[in-house]
Amino acid sequence: MFRENQKGFHLLFSVFNALLCVLAMACAYGVRFYVLGGERGVHFSYYMRLTALVVPFHFLLSHSLGLHDWFRRKSPVAELGKEIEAACLDVLFVFLLSFLLKEVDVSRGAVLIFGAFQALFTAAERAAVHGALWAVQRRGLHLRHMLLVGWTSVSGDFCRRLLQNRSLGCRIDGYVSDREEDTGDLALPRLGGFDSLPALLARREIGEVVVSLEEEDFGLLGGIIEACEEAGVKSSLLPFYTKYLPMRPYIEDVEGLPLINLRRVPLDSLLNSFVKRGFDVVCALLGLVVLSPLLLLVAAGVKLSSPGPVIYRQERVGRNRRVFTMYKFRSMAAGEEADETSWGTRGDPRRTRFGAVLRRYSIDELPQLVNVLRGEMSLVGPRPERPFFVDRFRGEIPLYMIKHLVRPGMTGWAQVNGWRGDTSIEKRIECDLYYIENWSFLLDLKILLLTVFRGFVNRSEENG
Repeated sequence: MFRENQKGFHLLFSVFNALLCVLAMACAYGVRFYVLGGERGVHFSYYMRLTALVVPFHFLLSHSLGLHDWFRRKSPVAELGKEIEAACLDVLFVFLLSFLLKEVDVSRGAVLIFGAFQALFTAAERAAVHGALWAVQRRGLHLRHMLLVGWTSVSGDFCRRLLQNRSLGCRIDGYVSDREEDTGDLALPRLGGFDSLPALLARREIGEVVVSLEEEDFGLLGGIIEACEEAGVKSSLLPFYTKYLPMRPYIEDVEGLPLINLRRVPLDSLLNSFVKRGFDVVCALLGLVVLSPLLLLVAAGVKLSSPGPVIYRQERVGRNRRVFTMYKFRSMAAGEEADETSWGTRGDPRRTRFGAVLRRYSIDELPQLVNVLRGEMSLVGPRPERPFFVDRFRGEIPLYMIKHLVRPGMTGWAQVNGWRGDTSIEKRIECDLYYIENWSFLLDLKILLLTVFRGFVNRSEENG
């Protein structure tokens, strides 16, 4: 509701970001060849043509990372991390382009300097824009006056978040209710009863009305919306059942009637599912072929380090709660893995020395490429768990079973964010739900790249 009037702003900065990409490449070229010296190889115009291909990639990447969300305040450190991540992926994309175009004379140094300038320019841009917005809002300008109609258990939290996020530029004038409500530390004034709303909208400069009614007051909703429409004031709904709604609810049209889908799963789309499955099959086949020498060496190491089978089979719960057999290189002494109800911990004495090395670098997970080919797993997705723990967590952790709407993965959003092994199950589920509701092919690529950079080393020696 806060972004509709910002389309021009976003368009302006999309153009400005494209110019920053061009400027970053021009500066990188100048530093590399005019400051540091050396043979130029390809002409400057070639670097500009590469930049023209980088610009749309950078636009999509920035959107995926949330860098286009100017009006949702994040910590400066978090924003800087996203900007550096985007710059690194831009650099990788340029290297990939030069490889596909078979141009060997593109300067690696120039491309790396381009990434540094890209991060620097975007960080400076965001700092300048946020500083300007805050300066304007501190003077009481560019503020959106809002009015709450009703008061529920979620109203106070909504107002606090709104007021704490200065970049949204909102001011809450008060609330309307037939009852005197306890607004706590907000100290919001009651401006009248529900029947006073038309008069308030007529004499006050209200930019938006947020309707926050209790269940027993929902019969008033029609009259409130009509009053807002007659006054030409936009209205939004903050329902008391907000905790049951996803961040991005999907509304379907059923013969002219809107139907709110409480759990939208992008992978339910046949096209999205086909793209993800095709990528999984191709990468799994290539992985098995390319890694076959390593797999043979590991298999020999497992066999020589302790007696028993090379591959360990374990039941896990996958998509649609179906149980499947997951494969791993055996990392424990034969017979020690039979306990399906114990949770692996760091320094587990059941592990062999060779198995501890496999666990630390996640090499024991490589046989799961076979599970990917069989369609039981994906390269990226929530990690699957054993049936015993699924039955246990489904009653303890809210929304735990939602993870079974998609195929489990060899790696996932939780793992690259550090939530693996003996860590918080709640945080893992939060990450899994984010992945399920926000899936995109770019997000999968991002997770795979992050896995390469920081996901292989298993400092917690994950059990799953």
